Amino acid sequence: MKLERVELVHVAIPLVTPFRTSFGTMTAKDTFLLHVVTDTAEGWSEFAGDPEPLYCSEFVAGAEIVLRDFLLPRAAALPVLAAAHLAPAMAGIKGHELAKAALETAVLDAELRSYGMPLATYLGAVRERVPAGVSVGIHRTIAELLDAVEGYLADGYVRIKLKIEPGWDLEPVRAVRDRFGRDLPLQVDANTAYTLADAEHLRRLDEFGLLLIEEPLNENDLYAHARLQQRIATPVCLDESLHNARDTASAIAMDACRVVNVKPARVGGYLEARRVHDVAYAHGVPVWCGGMLETGIGRAPNLVLAALPGFTLPGDTSASGRYFAEDITEPFVLVDGHLPVPRSPGIGVEPLPEALRRFTEERRDLYVI
Repeated sequence: MKLERVELVHVAIPLVTPFRTSFGTMTAKDTFLLHVVTDTAEGWSEFAGDPEPLYCSEFVAGAEIVLRDFLLPRAAALPVLAAAHLAPAMAGIKGHELAKAALETAVLDAELRSYGMPLATYLGAVRERVPAGVSVGIHRTIAELLDAVEGYLADGYVRIKLKIEPGWDLEPVRAVRDRFGRDLPLQVDANTAYTLADAEHLRRLDEFGLLLIEEPLNENDLYAHARLQQRIATPVCLDESLHNARDTASAIAMDACRVVNVKPARVGGYLEARRVHDVAYAHGVPVWCGGMLETGIGRAPNLVLAALPGFTLPGDTSASGRYFAEDITEPFVLVDGHLPVPRSPGIGVEPLPEALRRFTEERRDLYVI
């Protein structure tokens, strides 16, 4: 393939309810789609970051510059454009995994469409559908939280994840356990809100039989997470700290994590995400697929990834209606607690033209041959 055109489509889609974590509150998914046109096919992807660098150092406006000025020139210079060639070509640019993932995914979508091959076949998916969990943000009151959890369980979600922060941890977890019982698969996500000095406090979560506690301490501090794991029984799961398969191998060797959350964008794309999966799977460490409040463009390939054999825990691949009254693709609908794995060529979905038009803020070319 040869690159002919790359278009950035800035979209803003209101969330059905505000989503609060330890680092901020979101009321809309404000990001961009990348539309890649080659001489053989077209591909789509979604930038997973936000307008502000709160979850990670990358953000929408910065990613546009990195793509336009540094990544796309390297992709355009390739004799043959292929997803497998992009990582080596972009390796000289330090970091910016989310931007790299957006480009790699759009190119991979186009490449697989040109072959008529689904991403599920390419990655080696072994399931036709995957169990869906849901991430529940921080609420104003315990009563509101319990109502929200009850609603998600009524919808059919098979696992609940609670966002926590100092001052909102033991009581909400205890309330959910008391209301819905010990059999409910339950986990918590701190988004780096604690320090190792909080270890004794976090150890009090052990009594609730949680599946895991996700990224409790500062990201990239594998040593502190290993020390914490020595002091608590709840399995530590790493998210923000794992940028590639090498980090994953190190974390497992140090016992800094006993569960791995794979977010494809965070590790630079689906090819590296598969390698992260392979490392964890080889060590018998459970893997699950995290989410970034994606539209259908980002959700579809995540569902494919979650169908690999090592993904033994339900992920955050929720139905479209969890976040959006209307998605920009055909909606993903929960059936018996599961979502279908896309099987059409490429990532398996495309934007609906009319929905995309309504939610588009701006369109501009980043590259034209």
